[in-house]
Amino acid sequence: MRYAALVISMFLLIQPANAVATPEIDPRASLSVVQQWIYNYRAKPDYAHVPAAVRVLFHAQSFKEPENSGIYLGFIAGAIGSNPAKAEQLVNSFFPVPPEDEWVIVRAIAYSGLPDWRNLLRRVAPKMPGRRVMIDSYLAGTLPTLTAIPLEEATPGMLEKLRGVFTKNPFAKEERKLNTSLTFAGSQDLLDTLWGYYFATGSHAPILRIMQMLPWSKSRDTADRLTVGSMARYTLASYAVRDAGLREFLRSELARQPAAIKAPLAEVIQAADTVQLGAVRKDALAAVEEFKTKGSDSRRNLDFWGQVGVGAVALGCVSAAALGQVAIGIPCVIGGSASQGLLSFWEKQQ
Repeated sequence: MRYAALVISMFLLIQPANAVATPEIDPRASLSVVQQWIYNYRAKPDYAHVPAAVRVLFHAQSFKEPENSGIYLGFIAGAIGSNPAKAEQLVNSFFPVPPEDEWVIVRAIAYSGLPDWRNLLRRVAPKMPGRRVMIDSYLAGTLPTLTAIPLEEATPGMLEKLRGVFTKNPFAKEERKLNTSLTFAGSQDLLDTLWGYYFATGSHAPILRIMQMLPWSKSRDTADRLTVGSMARYTLASYAVRDAGLREFLRSELARQPAAIKAPLAEVIQAADTVQLGAVRKDALAAVEEFKTKGSDSRRNLDFWGQVGVGAVALGCVSAAALGQVAIGIPCVIGGSASQGLLSFWEKQQ
């Protein structure tokens, strides 16, 4: 359902390519008018009416659910970053801001890409005393800017995994901790944020970042990677159908990209050129359904070897195979009943 809702939300912003006029924004305008205005903005920037558009977004409670407001956040961040000389004037024009929406201003400044974003945030901080913790976290670097967010969490090396096995108490009860690390693989709204930034600036930097997610559309390792990768491929194709400039940029990048990106990027370009979005959508939904039914590739492989019964995959062999350091056709065999324990260890690393 979340996947389908994300697809639908992206379609709300897709408008005909010939609708390039950027109308003035009445603060009492509907959200749909602002959505169309945002989509067309990069064709004819209308910086003077950004404050009115933002007020409509606040009035429509567009940020009530942060995970569904990425496009709007990205647009505001891009608008702030697009004109450094007027950035502070623009930010001040947003106030007063509903207290529950002040986080949007804080994050938009941090995501803006302004060279001097920290000082701008310090200057407007007195207007948002209720967001002091968030402001201090960005200033201290404990919360990342948009360009500093990694694609995914670093995978522990083999030695690190082995160290964890022999240093952890196997009888100790594990405490589940809240994972607050931010990655593109684990936060679908960040994909929306990149699109919003593109709509505000026309910059290809967010497009290049989205392209880096394309290999995940072929991944069967985690649901998050598959979902975000599929959405990256689908949204690139959807917007490229209506944006000739974007289509040509993607085509120009095809020869420069590594094989892992080139294959799904070629599919995006083909779908955009021939307007075959249905095929992209159907393939994405089928991949997600297959994942739900069969599980990840690593899980399926573990199930197979776990059923062998007599032997087991030695810990070193499992780690090496998973990291791609050795090619193992037949697993290393050790005696006894250690099999399920080692497989259980490996499952927890996925």
